[in-house]
Order: sequence, then structure tokens, then C-alpha cells
Amino acid sequence: MAFFALFIFTLVALSSSCSYAIGPQNNKTLLSLASRIGINYGRLGNNLPSPYQSINLVKSIKAGHVKLYDADQETLMLLSQTNLYVTIMVPNNQIISIGAEQAAADNWVNTNVLPHYPQTRIRFVLVGNEILSYNSDQDKQIWANLVPAMRKMVNSLRARGIHNIKVGTPLAMDVLRSSFPPSNGTFREEVAAPVMLPLLKFLNGTNSFFFLDVYPYFPWSTDPVNNHLDFALFESNSTYTDPQTGLVYTNLLDQMLDSVIFAMTKLGYPNVRLAISETGWPNSGDIDETGANIFNAATYNRNLIKKMTANPPLGTPARRGSPIPTFLFSLFNENRKPGSGTERHWGILNPDGTQIYDIDLSGTRPVSSLGSLPKPNNNVPFKGNVWCVAVEGANETELGQALDFACGRSNATCAALAPGRECYAPVSVTWHASYAFSSYWAQFRNQSSQCYFNGLARETTTNPGNEQCKFPSVTL
Repeated sequence: MAFFALFIFTLVALSSSCSYAIGPQNNKTLLSLASRIGINYGRLGNNLPSPYQSINLVKSIKAGHVKLYDADQETLMLLSQTNLYVTIMVPNNQIISIGAEQAAADNWVNTNVLPHYPQTRIRFVLVGNEILSYNSDQDKQIWANLVPAMRKMVNSLRARGIHNIKVGTPLAMDVLRSSFPPSNGTFREEVAAPVMLPLLKFLNGTNSFFFLDVYPYFPWSTDPVNNHLDFALFESNSTYTDPQTGLVYTNLLDQMLDSVIFAMTKLGYPNVRLAISETGWPNSGDIDETGANIFNAATYNRNLIKKMTANPPLGTPARRGSPIPTFLFSLFNENRKPGSGTERHWGILNPDGTQIYDIDLSGTRPVSSLGSLPKPNNNVPFKGNVWCVAVEGANETELGQALDFACGRSNATCAALAPGRECYAPVSVTWHASYAFSSYWAQFRNQSSQCYFNGLARETTTNPGNEQCKFPSVTL
């Protein structure tokens, strides 16, 4: 079927079949971790609650585990007063130094783990975040130091008598060269031997997890007309059978997870356990980001929780019955994240702490008992003109700076704003910025420019121009 032609990656044919039967991992620790749905607590916003308020909100949605993108001392201290499991993260820019010197790992553990453990129930230390998604020369130095850094972190923890904190690293789906059908899962050639082989050896030897950031929204949204939305939301009655293995799939997430399992198997590590470090669905986005709405976000996350908290565990077609520790992304909408509109709309909560939609991360409430949802209105692609204008109430000084930026790249962008030209009046920073934003976006959108301008711009389908001044637009 066309809607499975994923996953943005190149597809290649397998010349031989591979083993896929994986025994269930039913130890008590794994079941305890997997039965507690976690939440990612990101803080890239200028309007978010304090750590104290945020932790209370984490408890209010009945999360069992919280994942930080750092090792914030205040947050870790506050978490010591809860029963939440905790995951902390080593920043990408510290990997090279830790990989090169055991003393750097010791210092990191002494600073970020020992003051809080065991009162704070730290269970995972993740080294870096999606480092294989970046490939500059500097990034490749980080690649080379990833597994050495992970080894040194384990050495440091064990030297201090800590044996129940696992060390891992979260990777995105772009670590794969091919992922469809699932049995075709293969790691990218430039990372397979130098990075993935030693990483898998490390994870296997330490009984840790392959942490995966996995978002069915993205492959679905590449072709929302032909891709089946219900299959991505766990709502489909249709199935897909992998032609190589005969495994039957009822949802897109299982396909994506199993593609990684098959990629690991091809490198000789069929039994490394999976954990989902990020997954979710955007509750809003830009006008061209089809399917990003509250209804789909709630449906995906509610059904995901039901699947991942099932007792006994469901696993995936390639690993029936295997528990999968899972973290939803994310706690809040984060208004300072750059990029397209969806980047700022993955949250379960608004910045004021109110729920964007009713959800229970414990999985104890039936999906049917959760609150009603607004009808989606963007599940098919928008067709028409779109403009980029200044947001209401934007700071005029910041608008002026953004206006200078937009007009500075090309003389043509703001020519119509010159004195005496058709868009000069009315003479206001907001008017001029709106014209400049629309003109810049129309001119450079094909070079990946966004209608964002540090949060000062928004998209609109209402023509902001007038008879005298025609604003440039993007046609979708």
C-alpha cells in the first residue's frame, strides 16, 4: 500500500531473511519501568511554570517517570520528594571531554548524580541527544566519543556502588538508511560499523536499552492524502503483512520500532531491549502542517498509553510480550523552540498548567471515559494563499530588529516599503514588519525559512494587504 512507503528513508531490498523471534523480557525491574509512562519535561519557553509547579503537574497527570534534558539541580532536589522515576541527560557538548577522560565522567557523576541519589530515583543517564542526526566534522568527533563516554559513565557509577542506573543515548529514526518494510530495517552505512556496532555491544553488555525517538506523525504527514491516518493513530481495522517475515502490523509505530529491531539483528544484536525516549503527536502547527490538531494528538497519546500499559505487555510483532519503557513528548507547549509551528505544540499542558486535552498517563482510566475532543479541521492539506504577519502585541523594539533582518538579505524584499512606494503607509513598525515577514518568507521559503522570526510572526490565510499594497504570499 502507498501509505506504508516510509519512512522518508531510501528503501532497499533484502537479499536474505533474518531471525526476528525475541524472547520476552519479563523481569520485575523492566515491568516496573515499562508500566510507568514517562513524560519529557522540556523548558524551552519563557512562560513556563516553576520547577516546583511543574513537578506537581507531572504528578497530576499520573506520570510515573520524568525525563529531563539536563541535570538541573533544583529540579532533581525537588524530585527527591516524589516517587517518580527520573532520567537525566549529559549535554552533547560534554561528550568529547567525557569520552576522552575518566576524570570528566567522575566529575559529572559527582556533580549531578551523587548529591541526589538515591533519594531522587534516578534510573537512566542518557549521554547526548540524537547526536547521529548531525554530521558536521565537529559532530563526527562527538560520534567517535559517544560509546567511550558511555563506558566511562558506567565505570564512574559502578565505582561509587551504583548499579541500578542504566546508561543509554537517544537516537532518532534517521539513524536508519531504510525502514520499510520493517524487515528491511538497516542502519546508515556511515554509522553502522563505527558507531552502532560498539553502541550495541555496550548496550547488550550492560543490559541497557536502545533509546529511540519515534514519531509516526512525520512519516504519515509526508503524504497525508494517501497515507492512512487511522493506521498512525492506532485506530485502523486494516493490517499490513511484511512480505519477508509474514509479521502482521496494525499500526505505524510497531512498524517503525520493528525496523530498528531488524537493523540491530543484522549487526548481530537481536536481543537489545527497546525504550521509547520520545513519541507523541503535535496539537497544533503551521497551516501547511496537516493533521497537527488536538483531536489527533489526544487520540494518539491515549491509544499509545493503552498499548504500553497493557498487562501482560503487548510488545511488537517482532517481540511479542516485550515491555517497552515509554516517554511522551512533551509536558508543555514550549514557545521558544525554533522551527515550524509543530515544534512549539507537542505539549499535554498549556503553560498555565491547564490540560490541552484530558489524559491519564497511568492507563487506569478507559479511553472512552476521557473528555470529549474538538473536531479536527486540518486532516487534509490546505490549498490556497498564506501570509506571514507580525503577532499581535509584539514588542516594537524586537519587531524593529526582525524588520532589519528581513530587509537586509535582499534589496528586493522590502523595496515596496521605501518612502513614496506603495506599501510605505501606514508608517508603523507592525505594518512594515508584517510586509517584510511575508515578503521574506515568500522569497526564501524554498530555502527552509520559517514564518517564525523568534516568535514575532504567525501565518494567516487572511490577506493583510489592501488595494494599494499587495503583500507577497505563499501558495500551498
